[in-house]
Amino acid sequence: MEIKSKNQIIDYFFSGCKTELLIGVENEKFLFREVDHKRVNYLDIKEVLNLYAKKYNWEKIFENENIIGLNLEGKSITLEPGNQIELSGDKYRNIHGVCSESYDFQSKLDVICKDLKLKTIAVGYDPFSKLADAPNNPKQRYEIMTKEMPKNGKYSLNMMYQTSGTQINLDYTSEEDFKKKFKVMNFLCPLTIGVFANSAILENKPSGYLSFRSKVWQSTSRGGLPEIFLEDMDFEKYADFAMSLPILFLKKNNSYISANGKTFKNFMEGEIETLPTIDDLELHLSTIFTENRLKKYIELRSIDACEWDCHCAGPAFFTGLIYGNLDSTIDVIKNWKKDDVLNAYFDAPKKGLKTLINNKSILEWAKVFYDISIEGLEKRNELNKSKKNETIFLKNVKQIIDEKKTKAEKMLESIN
Repeated sequence: MEIKSKNQIIDYFFSGCKTELLIGVENEKFLFREVDHKRVNYLDIKEVLNLYAKKYNWEKIFENENIIGLNLEGKSITLEPGNQIELSGDKYRNIHGVCSESYDFQSKLDVICKDLKLKTIAVGYDPFSKLADAPNNPKQRYEIMTKEMPKNGKYSLNMMYQTSGTQINLDYTSEEDFKKKFKVMNFLCPLTIGVFANSAILENKPSGYLSFRSKVWQSTSRGGLPEIFLEDMDFEKYADFAMSLPILFLKKNNSYISANGKTFKNFMEGEIETLPTIDDLELHLSTIFTENRLKKYIELRSIDACEWDCHCAGPAFFTGLIYGNLDSTIDVIKNWKKDDVLNAYFDAPKKGLKTLINNKSILEWAKVFYDISIEGLEKRNELNKSKKNETIFLKNVKQIIDEKKTKAEKMLESIN
């Protein structure tokens, strides 16, 4: 189906409305060689994918003759530009399912890595390598991105090749429900950065930031926290936003080609050979690198990658706030001013828990939202086989609040 009008894009977002709210998580990590502590190159990661496919019966994904990922029953394992490996998981009713899937992936990946003398590290930014030394892979889209992205963002290549994060995918039931959830995610972006900061090291030295990953994403082409996201966003406004952005690349006959700076609106107006299809729209929406973004679900994208002890904390925290206790969450932020949130957003990568929003520190706000999340998860009452609810996954958040220290600050203490 050809897309000729904005209303078709709005209808696409409406088609994402769900009756059952599910949770999906995407998690990324770096792989290093044990022998020389360097990031894995494409030959290394190709071996990882081939062995994983063979041992655990996943289907291989190829681009031309190059293996670039794996698929299995709604899940995929893919490569980021610098060979960061990413699990895009299935969608689950609760955090128990999400966390079990992530643990299964990590356990199996550890087996493969042990065989190949590799190790995984889950932090927000590569703590060792210089950008010039970062590996790459033959995915065509990344070749175009490497040329185009630096034109409008100082740290665009750092974002592509040097960062790893955890993304949470949450559903909406209606446009009004989307508006509430999207507002919460964007207003809480500074708190997300501050609480889950885990990227303080740059080239073996303190970076001066607790979340250098977030600093990088703030200076990335097509990224950051647009002011319009802190207003009452609806499907039409998001469609306008997406239409106004240049197309990063097009996919034609299984090849990726440059769109030469044309916007999606230009595409719809016939300024490219053909009119866009739903596939073109979905590809375009996937190349918007803002802190939160809309597809047929909402993606929260501001959490630094972290190891197993905290991996499930972010998804649990926001499930409690957004699925379990949305109205209480909105009630807290209703008097926050847009300018305060934006200032906190730019302060949070460096100041972490000490960042101020509405005259309170993120640490103080974290205590408030922790209680709201706990209440939300208790109301959901999603139990595991041991009859425990999802609050068990908030231990890491509680520890950060009690100790008044993020993972990043503990890392800095350990190297000092």
